[in-house]
Amino acid sequence: MHDESGPRRRRRSRWIRTGAVAAVVAVVAVAGVKFRDVVGPAKAEASTPRGEKGEGKGEKAKENEPASVAVAAVEAGAISAYTAATANLVAEDEVKVVAEAEGKVVKLLVEEGDDVARGQTLLQIDPGDAALAVQKAEIGLENAEINLERSDNMATEMLISPQDLDKVRYERDVAAQALGEARHRLRKTTVGSPFAGRITVRKVNLGQTLKAGDELFTLADFDPLIARIFLPEREVFDLAPGQEVRIALRAREEMRFAGRIRQISPVVDTASGTVKVTVEAVRPPLGVRPGAFVSVEVLRETRARALLVPRQAVVRELQEAYVFVADGAVARKRAIETGLEERDRIEVTKGLQAGEQVVTSGQGALKDQAAIAVSRPAVGATPGTAAAGS
Repeated sequence: MHDESGPRRRRRSRWIRTGAVAAVVAVVAVAGVKFRDVVGPAKAEASTPRGEKGEGKGEKAKENEPASVAVAAVEAGAISAYTAATANLVAEDEVKVVAEAEGKVVKLLVEEGDDVARGQTLLQIDPGDAALAVQKAEIGLENAEINLERSDNMATEMLISPQDLDKVRYERDVAAQALGEARHRLRKTTVGSPFAGRITVRKVNLGQTLKAGDELFTLADFDPLIARIFLPEREVFDLAPGQEVRIALRAREEMRFAGRIRQISPVVDTASGTVKVTVEAVRPPLGVRPGAFVSVEVLRETRARALLVPRQAVVRELQEAYVFVADGAVARKRAIETGLEERDRIEVTKGLQAGEQVVTSGQGALKDQAAIAVSRPAVGATPGTAAAGS
């Protein structure tokens, strides 16, 4: 076989490739399709990423849409600062009623939750043995008095010595004392209430045999209920007995009622640096019970004419605070300085004026001078603020 040289083979290969391309072009031309019409659209399609057709205009339009916000007016009003503490409400008078006599319970007259009057009978212990002891003591006293009468007559006639008469008198006195003790034990078989209050715990059952000292009931006087709170020493200098406080149930925050300071401890606890302050509840609602966990707010300061904004209008970043002020259809970022805070209101000491509208909802994504549309007033906003900026 004849071996062709290298340059000749390369020229031959180029001729073959050129001929193939020419053949393809000829075929396409015959079909009435230009070569650039086949290659062009495919190349254009490949060069255009999917999903970009028309999206730029939509996103730009969306960015230009005004943000929907709610606003409220900056108002002038009173605001107070409170010192808060937590404690349990307890009954000032609460006692454990215990048995003072032995025997079986034959009558159980009260139950937990019952209101009782002072001296009212709570239960009855079988008085049988105690009653017999009283009868025996009565007989003993009767005999001692008869013996004393006889001895007095004999002493008048000088038939007994003065020493013997004194002995008889002593025996009469002992018999009288025995009768008094027997009657006291009989009275103890009837258990009465030491003061007016409410039975909070019953630990005795009908038919139970008691020993002296057994616990029977817990009795509490619900009027008044008190709470003992502990405040830092620096916060009690301006407090005084009779000062009003606010009390709220932690289990139901909307259940709030008044209270007053009853007394302030004269000493500072050296371990904690706090002072005990006893607070009395004033006419608490019916659902408030001893043992309830409450928060107590003691007034520290009141400012009668302060500029107030809703708490949700204030945005905090590190040590700075700012709000967005609705200026027509534009939100303008405004740095502010704050003062007292009370529930859902914050005092603004610098940066705002009364009557200005601040954004209270929808400001999370706002930027300075962003377009806004006021859609609704915030909860608690001044009536008519929804129209601001419209």
